[in-house]
Formats: sequence, C-alpha cells, structure tokens
Amino acid sequence: MKFTFDKKAFKEKLESQTAFPTLYMFKFIVLSGREDQVAALLPNNKMTLKESSKGKYVSATIKAMMPSSEAILEVYERAAKIEGVISL
Repeated sequence: MKFTFDKKAFKEKLESQTAFPTLYMFKFIVLSGREDQVAALLPNNKMTLKESSKGKYVSATIKAMMPSSEAILEVYERAAKIEGVISL
C-alpha cells in the first residue's frame, strides 16, 4: 500500500498553527549508512542520531529555523527522494 501525502492540507495546518519564522523539528528514519543523505537536507544544522536496537535503522532529528511552510514542504520533498526514508 502506497501512502499519499496531502501537501495542501499539511501546508494549511502548518500555517494555521505556526508563526513563521519558526524552529521546526524534522524527524526521519533511514537505513544505517544513509545518515549523510539526511544531513545533506539541512547541512548547516545539527543532526542528532539514534540507532535502532538491532542497528539496522537510524532515527535522525534535525532542528532548523524555517522561514515558511513552503520551505518545510521543500525539505520533505527532497527527503522523499532518499531511498527507504520514513518522515515523521
């Protein structure tokens, strides 16, 4: 089953609940070894990593100052190109 993402609804929710610019927290799960691809999404920001119990996956958290809902959506769109990424 393929998950479809409603960009319009997400953008509307962001804009109704957030005052921009804002410090936004991105969370991604990727296979171990792909952390560098996640770091490249927001290269000037600190990334915190947490390995899964068996070491197969890594949870990556990045906090970044975002100027708008469009900027947040653009990061998620680039993240979707990383093979196997799960955006939370």
